[in-house]
Amino acid sequence: MSLKKTDCEGFYRRDFLKVGSAGLLGLGLADLLRLEARAKSADPSKKTKAKSVIMVWLAGGPATIDMWDLKPGAPTGGEFKQIDTAAAGVKISEHLPKMAKVMDKATVVRSLAHTIPSHGPATVFMTTGNKPTPTSQYPAMGSLVTKLLPSDPGVPPYVTFGEVRGGAAGTAGYLGTAYNPFIVEGNAGMGKRGTAPTLRVRGIQLPTGFTLKELEDREKLRSGFDNTFKAVDKSADTVDGFDAFHKQALEILRSDKTQKAFDLDNEKDSVRSRYGATPFGQGALAARRLIEAGVRFTTITIGGWDTHGKNFDALKTRLLPSLDMTLSALIADLNDRGLLDSTIVYCAGEFGRTPKINKNDGRDHWARSMAVVLAGGGFKRGYAHGTTDANGMAPATEPCTPDDVSATIFSQLGVDPHTELMTPAQRPMPLFREGKVIPKLVG
Repeated sequence: MSLKKTDCEGFYRRDFLKVGSAGLLGLGLADLLRLEARAKSADPSKKTKAKSVIMVWLAGGPATIDMWDLKPGAPTGGEFKQIDTAAAGVKISEHLPKMAKVMDKATVVRSLAHTIPSHGPATVFMTTGNKPTPTSQYPAMGSLVTKLLPSDPGVPPYVTFGEVRGGAAGTAGYLGTAYNPFIVEGNAGMGKRGTAPTLRVRGIQLPTGFTLKELEDREKLRSGFDNTFKAVDKSADTVDGFDAFHKQALEILRSDKTQKAFDLDNEKDSVRSRYGATPFGQGALAARRLIEAGVRFTTITIGGWDTHGKNFDALKTRLLPSLDMTLSALIADLNDRGLLDSTIVYCAGEFGRTPKINKNDGRDHWARSMAVVLAGGGFKRGYAHGTTDANGMAPATEPCTPDDVSATIFSQLGVDPHTELMTPAQRPMPLFREGKVIPKLVG
């Protein structure tokens, strides 16, 4: 299969990742379960709005000036018109008509900015809430959720569809591989309506022809070796509680929650069609079903936003119609099911694109002004936060940064964004070094 570059720096895109985070009942999964049980839980006495997050990642850097923060009449405003939405006074691109109908359920942050115009480091900043440094690899927000919040038995806490910058930016960083995401591979397909679905989560699905009974028998044999190993080295961190956490691993394998979430044929035709008959659309539907099953954090990716050339053609013919259909369906569907108040939807990319239009009718990298969309989880509905100047070059009012948005998301999850974690070198590390909660975003 030929690979297609997703951005100008030579990284590649696939519909879904091919690399998993933990082998079948290998040390990685046991480690994950063991360390997860030692995680610090949110204060149960604190009332929180949100329980889970779906991140919709626009890989490549979307031209948000042509999406959420248009500048009609400006010299570099581009060719798109803006339209009214269901949120009074909030206008967005004419090529997002379905999103216009659900903007009364969402917030658009128009005054976001940072200073990193390179794909990799900017992706790290946006997905971790920490500006990258050469001395620390910060954990993705999904990994932090896995560490800090309790998860339901029988389901993985953090699941990713598709790649986030080759996977590196979506991983656990200094927390260790135990908090890496479970990777979804395969294709959602259209089931009885078309191609067969092949979705599976690597590491928590038995190989073909291998039964749970055979696995359990092998575990009995393995436990004998484990007991001997423990007698030799009782202090080893990877040995402590090994048997107990293998039992939890078996519980995940025995559970049918994840497999049921992937059985999209249980959805009505109208719902599946509403999300769109694409890997992105059906993946987003599967992400919603995983959240219903108890998964805490999911990331669903759509690439191709690195529009240095023919920006407007790519947006109006390919990118915006797909995003418009799927993102609006996700927000509306969560709302209809009573899940939007407890689920944060966060739609973002690594940076925006230049107000200036280049000679190839494209826009280049621009981190000094960008926009993101948030919905649910106690965020204000029908709200536009901040403004940019007349040409969209920089924030004019209510400036904020990626770590501020991340801190606000975690505050809504009931986690103090100033919570400190320990690195393997026993160095205390705040969740977000410089992030501050943005009170105006909260409803």
